[in-house]
Amino acid sequence: MTQRLTGQVALITGAAGGIGGAISARFAGEGCRIIALDRVEAPSGDLRLLCDLGDETSLAHAVDAVRTSSLEPDIVVHAAAMGDACPTMETDTAFLAQMFAVNVGAALSLAQAFAPAMQARRRGCFLFVSSINSAYATPGLAAYAASKAALDSLMRTLALELAPDNVRVNSVRPASIDTPLWRRGMEAQPDPQSAIVANIKRHPLGRIGRAEDVAALALFLCSDEASWITGVDYQIDGGASVTRR
Repeated sequence: MTQRLTGQVALITGAAGGIGGAISARFAGEGCRIIALDRVEAPSGDLRLLCDLGDETSLAHAVDAVRTSSLEPDIVVHAAAMGDACPTMETDTAFLAQMFAVNVGAALSLAQAFAPAMQARRRGCFLFVSSINSAYATPGLAAYAASKAALDSLMRTLALELAPDNVRVNSVRPASIDTPLWRRGMEAQPDPQSAIVANIKRHPLGRIGRAEDVAALALFLCSDEASWITGVDYQIDGGASVTRR
């Protein structure tokens, strides 16, 4: 069976995390070389870099390290995210700014760093991991949801601007995905088991999503099979957006 990403290089942020790690593993299994970025060392990758995406200097150093390596990204996946909750009336501007720096600013910086080479080759793609919360209100997630809505908007504008050079930009919008981050959120609830049961009921397909589900969609969108798809945010939510309950 032909590997769908043979000979390509993907830069993946959040590569030590649940969704980013699953995307890295899936892409590697399809013949792709991986540049793995995260605040902690990723378990695998052809080039593994420590990077705090909320810090401009740290991100600039990571970009420089990629440029001085032998790897030139054909694909950039921004899967890292700050997902902290905070009641809206208690959210200060510093918290909001940090949320936007990680979730939106890093995506913009990566596009500015690596899109020009893709444009010159007339080949490449970006994929941003957004959230179903970009379009739905959830108590305590005003800053997070706003940042993801901004990420979706950035994606659409970049898609339009880069399309003449055949560089594609899309995003995926997962609902609840069973990752360590999601588990920590459930454990912080007064009754974690009841919270998990209630969360499952919000998804008509009757289960929480897996990181591998998101990785499968990411692979399609970053492969040549999706060569005529750009500017789209794909929901992957077990049917949750059909009826919010």
